[in-house]
Amino acid sequence: MTDTPAPQTSSRGRLRSATAGGTAWTRNLASPVRGFLHAESGGAVALVAAAAAALLWANIAPSSYASVWDTQLAISLGGHDLELTLRDWVNEGLMTLFFLVVGLEAKRELDLGELRERSRLAVPVVAALGGMLAATALYLVINLGGDAAHGWGAAVSTDTALALGTLALVTRGRAIRLRVFLLTLVVIDDLVALLIIALAYTDHVSTSALAIAVGLFGVLLALRWAGSWRGPAAVLAGIGMWLALEQSGIDPVIAGLAIGLVTSAYPPARGDLERSTELARSFREQPTPELAYSARAGLVSAISPNERLQYRLHPWTSRVIVPLFALANAGIHISGGVLSDAMTSPVTLGILAAFVIGKPLGIMGAAWLASRPVFGGAPLTVTYPALAGGAAAAGAPFTVSILIATLAFDGALLDQAKIGVLAAAVLAPVLVWLATVVIRRIPDERRARQLGATADTIIDLADDVDPERDHIRGRVNAPVTLLEYGDFECPYCGHAAPVIDKLLEHVGDELRYVFRHLPLNDVHPNAQSASEAAEAAGAQGRFWEMHDVLMRSPDKLSPLDLYRHATALGLDLDRFSDDMRRRRHAGRVAQDVQSADASGVSGTPTFFINGRRHQGVYDMDTLTTAVKSAAGGAAVTAPASVRSGA
Repeated sequence: MTDTPAPQTSSRGRLRSATAGGTAWTRNLASPVRGFLHAESGGAVALVAAAAAALLWANIAPSSYASVWDTQLAISLGGHDLELTLRDWVNEGLMTLFFLVVGLEAKRELDLGELRERSRLAVPVVAALGGMLAATALYLVINLGGDAAHGWGAAVSTDTALALGTLALVTRGRAIRLRVFLLTLVVIDDLVALLIIALAYTDHVSTSALAIAVGLFGVLLALRWAGSWRGPAAVLAGIGMWLALEQSGIDPVIAGLAIGLVTSAYPPARGDLERSTELARSFREQPTPELAYSARAGLVSAISPNERLQYRLHPWTSRVIVPLFALANAGIHISGGVLSDAMTSPVTLGILAAFVIGKPLGIMGAAWLASRPVFGGAPLTVTYPALAGGAAAAGAPFTVSILIATLAFDGALLDQAKIGVLAAAVLAPVLVWLATVVIRRIPDERRARQLGATADTIIDLADDVDPERDHIRGRVNAPVTLLEYGDFECPYCGHAAPVIDKLLEHVGDELRYVFRHLPLNDVHPNAQSASEAAEAAGAQGRFWEMHDVLMRSPDKLSPLDLYRHATALGLDLDRFSDDMRRRRHAGRVAQDVQSADASGVSGTPTFFINGRRHQGVYDMDTLTTAVKSAAGGAAVTAPASVRSGA
């Protein structure tokens, strides 16, 4: 099951065809899906710990557990009172922020990620619906004619943190395409689950309050075109929308998902970044309150609202709010009678079978149907064995399932439903692990055929590597290409340079390293001349020697320093001086800058691995893992004759 934010100031076979036909990723986000998935992994651990703590608390001091979470908390304004239990404030209040983050990441994927090609959206959407329908059907079959049939909603929704966290932990941070597929699936899953809550588990709806909520949602949409005051106005409108939904009788967590899905995501544009630099420089020259506000506003506006909200909220939702939800809801006073009743309860068995059997089979079957050419379906982005692992991960319930269970049941039935949810949450990781064991036993030839039938990877790099033009270090026809857009005056590039050297030594013939120029002239006044000096040295066959010297000395790039470097390298100084004076290589540097702009690169260092932008830190361990993952994929997809060296 293997597929492939740090400070920033052509292969053969199928990989080559994917690169040639790729679409430039001209939009990028500094808090990408990999960051989201990494946070979900940590959140899954916190969620499990909180659920275990809730079980211990409920069994050691059951009266204390009940009294704490049943405590009434009220907000009064004039003659209006909003009174909920502490548990309800968590379930309906704080969980709104969780669904807001889920909606934000879904919107990011739609605007910037794998799903920006809309044809790739149909399969995970149909798979999500198929999984929910199959789970519902199996639950209803087991509870047919019983009093608990109305609780079918508790048997349909995947837990985002557990599913993504399980997949990340079992695959050791790989299988990015599968996790993106699963992320899309669980977002659709959450959206449908919230609609189920609104339609099936809402006794009374106030049309006037609902109309107010819809009106405030329209205000939120209109605020996208407002000025600098739109942030506070949007917060007020969002709170008003939540209150209106609460009064309408519909679960107000729907507000979070709706707001997230309409919060735009876009990368910081070079023009915005340069304008921010000018504003900061103006403040440095004249530190007045007005210029301070302008500089701050310029910096903030360069980052999309989607990214800003994710940065602020995601650590809180994954590591605080969702675990707090587990602590408030997972506490069950377990006795011999409760367990024996659960083992024969159609509620427990129905939920367990729905998630462990119905949901995975429904996802697999629906994905197969949706990808059929006869229905106009697009190819799957993952192989069927990998999809089986993802479908098993989707059988991990918790958050929404318990949320719906608390609406559908009470007393003994609620405890039985929670036991079914917890049992399914424990079994899902075991099934994912078994799927990975099976996948590792599949012969390379069969895996290559399976990968060959999947959709091409979307390539982020606009201009493919040209051995005749680009500066390449390592074996020219190596299966993995690590490309860097760098700036010789950027300290982060200097810190990354020794890591790249060690990586080339460690990985060997599997890797070639390509350097392209991206001098950030607005913040690094000597970067442009340093890039031209490196090209002038390259004209004399000494590019990499000059590259290494400049990377080691980012504070020694003045014209005099450049001539000293050229002298130390034994270059023809007359030729070097003439090239620098006439700026013969400025056009070559400009071409690299244009290719960076076309690839959505605005900061340095920025790395691409086999055409895909590397998101994350660039330490030795992280880059080694990413390169080896790409090398493994290239080895599997290459023809057998290439792998054997024939």
